[in-house]
Amino acid sequence: MAYRYINQLATPENINRFLEFVDLAAGSGQDTTNVWEIERRLVDSRPMQLCVKAVLAESSSAQLVKERYIGPAYDLEAMGKMPKDSLGWTYSKIMTALGYDPQFYPQRTDFESDADYIGFRVNKTHDIHHILTGFSLDGLGELGVISITVAQTRYPTFLLIDLLALLMTFFTSDTLLSEVENDGDLGKTLGYKFDLISQGITIGRNAKPLFPIKWEEGFERSLEEWREELNIKPVLEGPWSWYSRPELRAAIA
Repeated sequence: MAYRYINQLATPENINRFLEFVDLAAGSGQDTTNVWEIERRLVDSRPMQLCVKAVLAESSSAQLVKERYIGPAYDLEAMGKMPKDSLGWTYSKIMTALGYDPQFYPQRTDFESDADYIGFRVNKTHDIHHILTGFSLDGLGELGVISITVAQTRYPTFLLIDLLALLMTFFTSDTLLSEVENDGDLGKTLGYKFDLISQGITIGRNAKPLFPIKWEEGFERSLEEWREELNIKPVLEGPWSWYSRPELRAAIA
């Protein structure tokens, strides 16, 4: 039968591993350490091996991995004094308005493998990608921005979160996207999450590689200049664009 391959995949071992990841992902909204635990469990996995292969296939990314570039910590106060509308200035204003800690991820100086370093760099630059692409830094904006990283690197933690978000909505959604009457209900539909993930993947495929860029050395450059150079068409409207939040637009006015 055409479905026999499912029996090959759905071994007790694979099912148990899957359920463990579901449990961790379900709690990540309340405790971000769950995300770090997912990363830890995937660091030596076959999906991570494919991620490393994808990253190293791009020459400038491979050089960054070889170099183990860390760069200075993001200093919101110093970045807030950079030229108005620069990437660093915009990042500082948005993060400050939200009350977010730019050092939210586990701090590292030593890395045991290429996979270990790639995970660190993905985490450090994650919120920069939000600023570049316009996807909000909370809620379903996360699905959009992590899908950009998935499209460019196959980073397994983010890929797993995308897949689990769709799976969970598959079981809970009771509304068609065409029936939604307000933005607050969009996240309850499977169709809208598909659209967000697809939008992020499209942006990622069209953009130049983001992984190898040393943002720390280019924060004073114009945000629009970066977007034009990288071929990023940002999300400037809709409920899951940070531009749609009045307090954030006021922060960069």
